[in-house]
Amino acid sequence: MGDRSMPGDVKHDIAKLYDAESGDYHQMYQRENLEKPGRYPANYFRLQILVSRLASANVKRVYEVGVGEGTPLLTMAKMGFEVAGCDISQEMVAAARRNFKAQHLAENLIQWGDVEDSATLAGQLAGGRFDAVIAAGVMPHVRNDRLFLENVKMLLRPGGKVLIEFRNKLFSLFTMNRYTKEFILDDLLGTVPAPVKDRVAAELDKRLATDLPKQRQATGDGPSYDAILAKFHNPLELEELYTAAGFKNFRLHWYHYHPAPPMLEGGMEAAFRQAAMALEHEGTWRGMFLCSAGVVEADLP
Repeated sequence: MGDRSMPGDVKHDIAKLYDAESGDYHQMYQRENLEKPGRYPANYFRLQILVSRLASANVKRVYEVGVGEGTPLLTMAKMGFEVAGCDISQEMVAAARRNFKAQHLAENLIQWGDVEDSATLAGQLAGGRFDAVIAAGVMPHVRNDRLFLENVKMLLRPGGKVLIEFRNKLFSLFTMNRYTKEFILDDLLGTVPAPVKDRVAAELDKRLATDLPKQRQATGDGPSYDAILAKFHNPLELEELYTAAGFKNFRLHWYHYHPAPPMLEGGMEAAFRQAAMALEHEGTWRGMFLCSAGVVEADLP
């Protein structure tokens, strides 16, 4: 990708991860994988949220930041939307272009772009701003949240809508593992004196599985997900962030439910999967703690 397009190791590592995953990333969206053992197809439920919310809005043109191999945009194109998008992974861009070509859509609708560099997105505004901007799997990887939202606004017409995914930090209160310990010490007790925090930490080590989850290992040529910038966001703080960036009508949609802490899934995989899927679209406050991810919906005045 070169130093010009990928400044800094952080961006380079993110791109390399998704370069390595481009070959089979589409499987996360396949309905037939819902009942199969293996990785939970959470992206399928996320796509349901995106499709449903766009269908209910007065939307004609949709832009996606982080197109992956193109499944969401192709789904939206079949709904009749005009679509375009970008990705920071050159391999994902190439895969999406192949998939667009196979569906008789213009390959140049998909471009390489870095959402934290507005100059790389400007070329896709030749036809005007978009009615909706979606970004799934992107916000965890951006260094500057406010810059990210400002550049999303650049793509969006007044009155337009954003649908942006985030990793849910409050889910850590349910996981009973090292994420729980980190949240309690760093977030809840961040300003508490060290001696008190040390006593709490020692007690948490007795009660929590702080050796879990195991660090994910790299597959293929890319780094592991745990080795790249992959932030969590506290949903209780997100409305303030979006409001400060000029958005209104903030609301949350939850997905990737867990019927038990993830470490208990082993030995009851089928029951765990069925219970998880039964909870999807449950839509109450429980998602704030049972879901590892959510989608922010907000409007630009």
